[in-house]
Amino acid sequence: MSGALWVEILSVRGSAPREAGTAMKVTADTTEGTIGGGALELRAIRTARRMLATGAADRDETLPLGPGLGQCCGGSVTLRFGRAPRPVDKPDTAPPAPMNLGRRQPLWLWGAGHVGRAVVRACPPGAFDITWIDSGQDRFPAEVPVGVSVLPAADMVRVVTAAPREAHHLIFTYSHDIDLALCAALLKHGFASCGLIGSETKWRRFRTRLEALALDPAAITCPIGDKSLGRTPDAIAKGCVNGLVSRTFQGETA
Repeated sequence: MSGALWVEILSVRGSAPREAGTAMKVTADTTEGTIGGGALELRAIRTARRMLATGAADRDETLPLGPGLGQCCGGSVTLRFGRAPRPVDKPDTAPPAPMNLGRRQPLWLWGAGHVGRAVVRACPPGAFDITWIDSGQDRFPAEVPVGVSVLPAADMVRVVTAAPREAHHLIFTYSHDIDLALCAALLKHGFASCGLIGSETKWRRFRTRLEALALDPAAITCPIGDKSLGRTPDAIAKGCVNGLVSRTFQGETA
């Protein structure tokens, strides 16, 4: 297997994680950029690598973002798998300014994908004591900043009981089922704040399911981030971190 293949979102119908024109580059063992969606992206990567391995011709594929992919967006996307280079998201690697506040707030991050990594990059040193959870060690980057504790856990939901009740939580795993289970577990456990990545459609369905469990979802913020900043991982991360800093350290950052 050699070379590279670009996966581009040609069109979107209904609710979807990213907009038309978003692309990612896939090689035999690396990816660059993201088309979002967790399960959608995983399937696209597998398809692209299979095409590279077999020398298959460029093609388009339309995928519904429903039960078949375990997603709640409710829309569909048409992807182009091609060898013509396309522009992809470049991560913002500029380090944020440190914050010397004398104390660090506990922040638990659920998911080590594109958005999780962007949040870790965006967090000002000295602001948060970060616990970063995902299902396996191989899902984390090789290097993590000081102040970040990596916690691989095959059953992420069971880890909720170890979280301090004054912790802030951000949920962006690769699975909507895991996202929902984490929301339910955290509502039972307690937290300072909790944010969930997702569309309005996803949150409506989650709200209904949580209420059916006799839980009040009002304490969870979804979607997370600041829509005015955009939908790239770095834009979502910036909105999340800005919001956390302003709420958590109000009056201390002047």
